[in-house]
Amino acid sequence: MAERPPITDPFVVPSVPAREPALPAARLTESPRIIDTPEQFAAAVAALAAAEGPVAVDAERASGFRYSQRAYLIQVFRRGAGTMLIDPIAIGDVGPLQAAIGDAEWVLHAASQDLPCLRELHLEPSRLFDTELGARLAGMPRVGLGAVVEETLGLHLAKEHSAADWSTRPLPESWLTYAALDVELLLDVRDRIAERLAAAGKLELAEQEFTAVLTRPAPPARTEPWRRLSGISSVRGQRALAVARELWRARDAFAQEVDTAPGRLLPDASIVAAARAPLASKRDLAALKAFTGRASRSQLDRWWAAIEAGVSTDDLPSIRSGEESIPPPRSWADRDPIADRRYRGARPRLQQIADALDLPVENLLTPEHLRRLAWRPPLDLSPESIAATLAELGARPWQIDATAQAIAVAFVEALQEPVEGVEADS
Repeated sequence: MAERPPITDPFVVPSVPAREPALPAARLTESPRIIDTPEQFAAAVAALAAAEGPVAVDAERASGFRYSQRAYLIQVFRRGAGTMLIDPIAIGDVGPLQAAIGDAEWVLHAASQDLPCLRELHLEPSRLFDTELGARLAGMPRVGLGAVVEETLGLHLAKEHSAADWSTRPLPESWLTYAALDVELLLDVRDRIAERLAAAGKLELAEQEFTAVLTRPAPPARTEPWRRLSGISSVRGQRALAVARELWRARDAFAQEVDTAPGRLLPDASIVAAARAPLASKRDLAALKAFTGRASRSQLDRWWAAIEAGVSTDDLPSIRSGEESIPPPRSWADRDPIADRRYRGARPRLQQIADALDLPVENLLTPEHLRRLAWRPPLDLSPESIAATLAELGARPWQIDATAQAIAVAFVEALQEPVEGVEADS
């Protein structure tokens, strides 16, 4: 006989585990307003100049929508002045803002992302506190702004508009609220992180890191930027690479002309597919299913001209990039076993140091610095020589003090221990 299901009382509500109470939502102290007239801008600058203390700064771009990386909104908050949402497109010259706050400490979250577009507007901090970098150095497990606000202030910060098209005009009210909250809470976050860094004895090293962010030179322009096409490794042969290069150049020029993100006009996958396909005519290109995108059909003549240029050019690219780089460490065991031993010997030592300092190993020492040092170390493997080389690579003093000795020991041991396939000296 089948077992009867249990009888349930419809008037009894089943018990459920109690849920952790949700964090209170972050809220503005005043309604956000956009500053987009000369009169409003002058009043905002005067208020900021009259106030004292650090200044929270943020910028919103239209990455993924526009070709340029210009700032379409600048958010500024200073205690005693309030929050200013400045439209640099409408204002034009925002130089007076630099004069008002240039000598103050600027507080940004992930400053390296925003400094380039701020510098385009001639906005440059003389002192910096980076709350994202500070959170890393303080050992916080999550360092996005929302997570840091939750951990330091106990508030929930919605991030639903982070990938919005900030070139939109007029900006919706909900976007302005989002933008204002990004800076209105930032000074309180800064104070909490500074307290943690001071308690851990890390405030001095954090200041070195903040200075390094400010003084780091812009990376040199790539000589062959088209090689960054996603999937380019599947393109075989110099002629096919030439086609991919010319399509990339045509797309880049058109994207700049219409100020639209290149991938929205013609995806990387479409360029790679066209470079790989045996195309005899414009009709073949139009029939290629993988050739998609906003401008794939409307600009067909443009793309076909690029393909023809790639097919006919005598300027064929090399199979491999000519840009100076070191090989990926996964290939070192075959190419340079001793370098491989240096690298593999140093990494766990650095991890131990990072664990002891309660910070990510990539912040203890930039991974690229270790790779370059392990691949081509100085002839003298003393800690002093290792320290000098690290300084040349751009490591900060606190990083050198923490790592040079351990790296030197690892590199010496790599020479002393036999390597498979390499006979030890008799």
